Amino acid sequence: MSNTAKFGKVAVLFGGKSAERAVSLESGQAVLDALLRSGVQAEAFDPQDRSVTELVGYDRAFIVLHGRGGEDGQIQGVLEWLNLPYTGTGVQGSAIGMDKVKTKQIWQGSDLPTAPYRIISKNTNLDSVIADLGLPVIIKPVHEGSSVGMSKVEKAEEFAAAIEKATQHDAVVMAEKWITGREFTISFLNGQPLPVIRLQPPADVAFYDYEAKYQRNDVQYGIPCGLSEAEEQNLQALCLRAFQAVGAEGWGRIDAMQDQQGQFWLLEVNTVPGMTSHSLVPKAAQAVGYSFDELCIAILEQTLTESV
Repeated sequence: MSNTAKFGKVAVLFGGKSAERAVSLESGQAVLDALLRSGVQAEAFDPQDRSVTELVGYDRAFIVLHGRGGEDGQIQGVLEWLNLPYTGTGVQGSAIGMDKVKTKQIWQGSDLPTAPYRIISKNTNLDSVIADLGLPVIIKPVHEGSSVGMSKVEKAEEFAAAIEKATQHDAVVMAEKWITGREFTISFLNGQPLPVIRLQPPADVAFYDYEAKYQRNDVQYGIPCGLSEAEEQNLQALCLRAFQAVGAEGWGRIDAMQDQQGQFWLLEVNTVPGMTSHSLVPKAAQAVGYSFDELCIAILEQTLTESV
C-alpha cells in the first residue's frame, strides 16, 4: 500500500460553468486518472452538476476548474468556509490573478515590468488609445483565461469587431500594447520556478491563442528555452516576484514576453493552469524529472502543509 492514504478522500473539482469548461473537463480527467493510478481515493466533482454543499464528505480538494467560478476565488471561498484543504492559490490571490487589470496594477505598483494598457469600451476615444499604445494592440476580456475572446488589432477599423468579440465574454475589456518578440512561460511548483519554456506558435497564428493552446499539434515548446543561463535566471526571479506579488501560491504559471531590445514584460498569471496533453506545467515539470502522476501528487501534497 502506498502512502497515499494520508490524503483521505479527494474531490477533483473540474468542469464548472466558465467559458473554459471544455478544457477543465480534459485537465480534470487527466488529474483524476493520475491520482487513481497513484492509489489516491479520488473522485470527480463537477460543480455544474452537484451542489458544493456535498463537498463536506471529502477530506481535501484538487482544483482543476479553469476560469470564472474556479480560478477567481469563488470555489476557494467555499472550501475555506468548509475548512477543506485545497490545492493552489487562496481566495485573494485567485481573485486578483483572474483580473488582468488588478494584476497589472499590482505589478506596476511593485515596479515590475508589464505592458501598457487601457480599459476600453465601444464609447472609448480610439484615437487616444492609439496615441497611448500605438498599433498593433491586443484586445482582451479582463476576466477570462485561455486566450478566450482575444484579438490582435493592426488597424483602427478593426477595433469595433475586436471589442464586440471580447464583450461577448466580459463586460470589462482592455487594450494592451502589442509586444513583438519571443514568448515564454514560467511554471511554478511548490512556489519555486521550473525551467522556462519558449512558445513558438506556427507562422499562421498571430499569437498563442486558444486554438494554439489546445487544438493544434504544431506549436513548438522550447526546453531549453534559448535564453542564456543568466537571462533565464533573471526571468525566473522576475516571475517569482510577480507570482508572489499577486498572492499566488503553490503551483501556477506566468506568461512573459521578451521584446526585440531584450526587455522582459509580464503578461498575466495563471493560478489554475491547464493539465492537458498540450499543457505547459507538465512539460516544465517533466524537464526536472517529474512524471505527470508525480506532478499531480506533488501538487496534492501542498494540501497537507498549507493552512486553510
